[in-house]
Amino acid sequence: MGVYEGRGALSKAIKQLQLHWAETRMHWDDVQSRVFEQRFLLPLENDLRQALAAMDHMSQVMAQARKDCQ
Repeated sequence: MGVYEGRGALSKAIKQLQLHWAETRMHWDDVQSRVFEQRFLLPLENDLRQALAAMDHMSQVMAQARKDCQ
C-alpha cells in the first residue's frame, strides 16, 4: 500500500470512528463517556491527524526523490 492509499484508508477510519462515537454518545452520555472521550478518543484523533500530516509530508518527500532520480 502506498502513501496515498494509506492516507485514504486512515482518513476513512477517522471518519468512521467519529461517526460511531457520535452514535454511541446518543446512548451513552454520562460522566464516564466524557472521561473516555477526553482520555482516549481526543488524543487518538490528534495522533491520527498528526499521522495524516506526516503522510502528506512523506508523500512530498517521495515525489521530490522520484523527480531528483530521473
